[in-house]
Amino acid sequence: MHAMDVLLANPRGFCAGVERAIDIVERALEEFGAPIYVRHEIVHNKYVVDDLRGKGAVFVEELDQVPAGAIVIFSAHGVPKAVRSDAAARGLKVYDATCPLVTKVHVEVSKMLREGYQIVMIGHRGHPEAEGTMGQSVSGMHLVETLEDVAKLAVQQDARLAYVTQTTLSVDDTQVIVAALKARFAQIRGPKKDDICYATQNRQDAVKFMTPKCDVVIVVGSPNSSNSNRLREVAENMGAEAHMVDAAADLRPEWVAGKRRVGVTAGASAPEVLVEKVVARLKALGAGSVQQLEGITERVVFTLPRELARR
Repeated sequence: MHAMDVLLANPRGFCAGVERAIDIVERALEEFGAPIYVRHEIVHNKYVVDDLRGKGAVFVEELDQVPAGAIVIFSAHGVPKAVRSDAAARGLKVYDATCPLVTKVHVEVSKMLREGYQIVMIGHRGHPEAEGTMGQSVSGMHLVETLEDVAKLAVQQDARLAYVTQTTLSVDDTQVIVAALKARFAQIRGPKKDDICYATQNRQDAVKFMTPKCDVVIVVGSPNSSNSNRLREVAENMGAEAHMVDAAADLRPEWVAGKRRVGVTAGASAPEVLVEKVVARLKALGAGSVQQLEGITERVVFTLPRELARR
C-alpha cells in the first residue's frame, strides 16, 4: 500500500499586508501597553485574533466601543472615510493598518470621483474591504458582486464610468464580471493595473499548479477570509475535492482516507504554524513524504508607520 504524499503550494500563507498589520498591533502593545483597541478583526484569521487578544488587543466592530483618548488600530481591510472623521472627533489616536494595496484602490477611487466618474466596485457585499472602498464617497459608488448585479446596474446613460475591485477576489470570476461590464458599458474605464493584489494572484496560481497533482486539496484559513475561500473555489473549479480548515483539528480523516496525494495551501491571513499543524495531523493519518512545490518567491515588504518602526 502506497503511503500518502503531501504537496505544499508555493507561495501560501502570510502576505506583506497581513505581516505589517499584525506587526502594527504587536508594536503598539509593546510601545503603549494594553489595552490597544482594534476596529474589526485585524486580519480574518481566528488564530491570529485570539493570539493578539491574549496579548491585550481589544477587538471592536464600532468606534463607540472605544473610550475617548484611547489608541485604535484600523484593520488591514481599510475603512470608510466616515470612520476616520469619527475617530478624529472622538479624540482617538489612530494607527492605520490598512494594507497599502487597499489604500492604493482608495486613492484611485478618490481621484476618479474628482474627475467626475461614477465608480463600479466589484466586491463582496458586507465584506469590510468592500465597505471601506465604497465608503470613500457618499455618492457615485455602485457595488456589483454577480453578473445579475451588472445587468441590473442603474447609472445615467451618459455617465463616465470606471471600475475597481476588491483585492482578494477570484482572478477568473473577476474577468467574467469585467467582460460583462465592458459588454454593457463600452466606455467603462478600468484600473491601469488589476486591483487584485499580487498575493491573491500568486496564491491562486499556486493552487492551479498544485491541484492537478492532487486527489484532495486542504486550504488553511478562517471562514470569513475572502482570499482563503477563493483558494478553495479555485481548486473546486478545477474539479478537485477541496476543504477549508481553521485548524488541524477540523481536518476529517475521511477526507484523506485512501488518497494518494493531498495538497495543502493557506490563505494570506493564515500563519505557517497552522500549516505545520495540518501537516503533522496528515502524518498522524498516514502521510509519508512532504514536498514543497516550486513557485514564485515573494519579496514584497511594507514598512511600518514611522512612530511604530523599530528604533
